[in-house]
Amino acid sequence: MNIMIDVKDIDSKATVKVKGEIDAYTAPKLRETLFPLSEQQNVHMVVDLSEVSYMDSTGLGVFVGLFKSVRSHDGEFRLVGLSERLRRLFDITGLADIIDINSNAEGGVK
Repeated sequence: MNIMIDVKDIDSKATVKVKGEIDAYTAPKLRETLFPLSEQQNVHMVVDLSEVSYMDSTGLGVFVGLFKSVRSHDGEFRLVGLSERLRRLFDITGLADIIDINSNAEGGVK
């Protein structure tokens, strides 16, 4: 399966729109695209997952790594637009208590 990643990085505000499936095959591309942004000092990263149809534990690992990297550089990290299925995945793993998650695309990429 394919993944499409649209990044807008303006003045330490990175908005990311992800489309497709995030799995062992596509996660490396996601990591490769987003990790350089996460290492910017004071970056505000918002990742819109409203068009992600599937995510496995590999995808969760990418987002945990991004969250840690952004926070270690005094930035803010947020996921928006989660489907009920994705939201449940973050709830079950306990990540919803750690990462700022909003099921609505509020604040996401339009």
